Amino acid sequence: MRRWRTTAGRRDTGRATPPGARLGAALALTALLPASLLSLASPALSLASPARADGGSGYAFAADARTVTGAKGTADAVPLEPGETYRSSLPDKGQRYFRLELAAATDAYVPVTAVPPPDATVSASDGITVSVEDANGVSCHYDSARFGAGLSPRPITALGRREAGGALCKDAGTYYLVVERAVSGSRTTTPGSWDLEIAPATEPALAGTGATTAPETWNSASPEPLTADPHRRTGGAGFSTARTLDQGVWQTRITPGQTLYYAVPVAWGRQLHATVDLGSTGGDAHGYVSAALNLSLYNPVRGYVDDVSLGYDGTQKSSSLDPLPPVAYANRYAVSGEQNALRFAGAYYLVVHLTGQTADTFGLGPYGVTLRVRLDGTPNSGPEYAGSSVPKGLFDASSDQGSLGTATGDDHTAMRALAAAGIGTGTALLLVLGVWTLTARRAQIRVNAQKPTA
Repeated sequence: MRRWRTTAGRRDTGRATPPGARLGAALALTALLPASLLSLASPALSLASPARADGGSGYAFAADARTVTGAKGTADAVPLEPGETYRSSLPDKGQRYFRLELAAATDAYVPVTAVPPPDATVSASDGITVSVEDANGVSCHYDSARFGAGLSPRPITALGRREAGGALCKDAGTYYLVVERAVSGSRTTTPGSWDLEIAPATEPALAGTGATTAPETWNSASPEPLTADPHRRTGGAGFSTARTLDQGVWQTRITPGQTLYYAVPVAWGRQLHATVDLGSTGGDAHGYVSAALNLSLYNPVRGYVDDVSLGYDGTQKSSSLDPLPPVAYANRYAVSGEQNALRFAGAYYLVVHLTGQTADTFGLGPYGVTLRVRLDGTPNSGPEYAGSSVPKGLFDASSDQGSLGTATGDDHTAMRALAAAGIGTGTALLLVLGVWTLTARRAQIRVNAQKPTA
């Protein structure tokens, strides 16, 4: 905290305060203003771009992520606490272990996002595998994520989980998260470590009994595409900085190799539909890029739901996710992976990636992207839980969960509001400066009046 230096007891020299000193003192007065007010006074400094990434990785890790080192074996595995976010690394060979202490009645979900260097070379089958094992080495669940046909290094996410009601891994005790590279054996794959973000979470048991079979019927018809006026909305660069979208048409710009994150709150009983459009280049370039743009959907615990890719020849292209069932607790009993993943209300993440190969054929861009988000179905109260999720509010579609952006409006509206606040704060600072200058001048007049005349 900045402290004021007192002038008591100092001898008045009779010299006027230099202009530079007056300015410095006036600026020092701003230390008394609230930090939030000062940040508004300088929007260029305080308003970081939502798509801002961490270092050179291209991914925005959670600001409060704790750095941990994965162990080569279970004996040295560091503990992970639900509700915390962790940052670690994964070598190109060998497994890495992390420890979990789980209660008997709660389901645990441990998403792992792997972030290769942006200049890495990868093959379609490169990726990561994630599993949760009990103290006897029994695998509770296994998942993997791979880069696919886009051949573009990007953040990929796989989910480890332990379900309390399953035949295996149902007891309280010590469990282990095991993460490993899924390497294709291609000689073109760049060696070296990848960064990891790990965000464990838990879901409480139900307060009573509920359905034990998945819904068999639901509206699977493709809805009419939205044609509303688009709003500008820049994307975040990671799950923790995902920008919130509600129903509507949203536009942004994307460059080759970039990944954008958005979050759509989806209540119990609601159906999410999403379409992505990639705009034309407007140039004379010719060619074709397979799987140029990828749109992926993840659930509130960052579990994969569905994705779609589109090829690109320089002209506008559009593609939609398959029709998805309404969000329901009983979806967890479905055999289909898509329906099984739609087991929670909360923030569903739309992740857009433009492959780096697009730059080779059509240039560095940026390219126009339009997202059309639609929510159908009748919302309901959902299940009654016996406790709270960790982190709290994870399965609440009305909660901003502390990491989501502005709920409604567009970027221009937000900038206008910020500019207005900034102008008001700038006026206040000018008043401070003026008061200080006037006080100094009055002091100088008094000193001059006391001087003897020649």
